[in-house]
Amino acid sequence: MSAVAQPSWHSPAEGGGGGRGRRLVEEHRTDERAVVRRPTAAEAKDALRRRVRTQRGHRSPRLCEEAAARLAEVVLTIPEVAAARCVSVYASRPLEPGTGPVLEALAARGVRLLLPVLGTGLQRDWAEYAGAEDLRERAPGRPPEPGTPPLGADAVADADVVLVPALAVDGVGTRLGQGGGWYDRVLAHVRPGVPVVALVHTDEVLDAPLPREPHDRPVTAVATPERWWRVEPADA
Repeated sequence: MSAVAQPSWHSPAEGGGGGRGRRLVEEHRTDERAVVRRPTAAEAKDALRRRVRTQRGHRSPRLCEEAAARLAEVVLTIPEVAAARCVSVYASRPLEPGTGPVLEALAARGVRLLLPVLGTGLQRDWAEYAGAEDLRERAPGRPPEPGTPPLGADAVADADVVLVPALAVDGVGTRLGQGGGWYDRVLAHVRPGVPVVALVHTDEVLDAPLPREPHDRPVTAVATPERWWRVEPADA
């Protein structure tokens, strides 16, 4: 009885087609290495958000208070802020760079302050700041909001300066937000030429470029507790 011939891929070490079998195995392994997928821009952003939030969580309340006071001093030196009659700002959450001293200082100067009010879904609205005692967490997980009457999404067009939150920012003004896209939509209502200033901790200013998606809107300046500076967006 004749022996049953084995297919060449069965035993690459045997003769009679074994060399071809080795080539097939090697080619298959090469293809496996080639299909390693790089993360998308959205995935890279999410990974960076997790790192920044963890890093922020390590700051003590005392250090946060000190940083908030220094940040206010820096923001008030921005010429457009010093001359502004109306500023769009926000009430910071516990792990964000604190804006309480900024709000108090600008309100003491008689500046009209517009704070975001979040509607259902991604609905955008604004209301005037009426003092720290008026700020409330109107819904779980939301930042503190004023209780004054809503003014509509277009109200931000009255602002002479827009101060925005960020988890990180790079050298050309790409801003990493919380992921909902709320401020990217808001910035469409800002008057042309109005400064948009990201408020971040010093170690959240990145040398490497941040991933940017088509909907991302760059900022024109950055402020930290140490200093502020203007940036030139890459697509300017």
